[in-house]
Amino acid sequence: MPIDVSAEATIARLPAEVMTYVSDPANDPSWIGGVVEAELLSDPPLARGSQVRRTAKFLGRRFDYVTEVTEWQPPEALAMRATSPFPMDIRYEFQENGGGTLARVRVQGEGGGFFRLAAPLLAPQVRRNIRADVERLKALLESER
Repeated sequence: MPIDVSAEATIARLPAEVMTYVSDPANDPSWIGGVVEAELLSDPPLARGSQVRRTAKFLGRRFDYVTEVTEWQPPEALAMRATSPFPMDIRYEFQENGGGTLARVRVQGEGGGFFRLAAPLLAPQVRRNIRADVERLKALLESER
C-alpha cells in the first residue's frame, strides 16, 4: 500500500531556526512521535550523505531504521531516504511566512514485511503521526521564545 502523507504548520520562528532544530538528531525524540532514540552515524555536522539511526515504536513494535540525507539546502529543505524496515522518503521544507516559517513535512513510501500486513492501518496512522509531529514541533519552538 503506497503512502503519501503531508502536514504543515506556521511556526513563529525564522526558517534557519526551524531547520537547525529539525536537522539535529538529538532533538528527534522531543518532536517526532514514536522516536525514542536518534544517533548521527556520520561525522557532524549533518550534510548530504549523512546517516542517522533512529529507534522507534510504531504499531506496538520497536525497530531501528537508518536514514540518509539526500538533499541538504539550509535553511529551505532537508530530505532523507530510509530503506528498512520499509522504503520511505521524508522531506522537510521551510519557507518564510510573515516573520515566521511555513514548515511542511511529507512522507512517501510503501510498507514491507510486517508493515505490508498492517497496510490498512498504516497510511491513516502515519498521517495522524505526521500531523502530531508538526504540531509538537510548533509548540516546542514557540515555547522556547
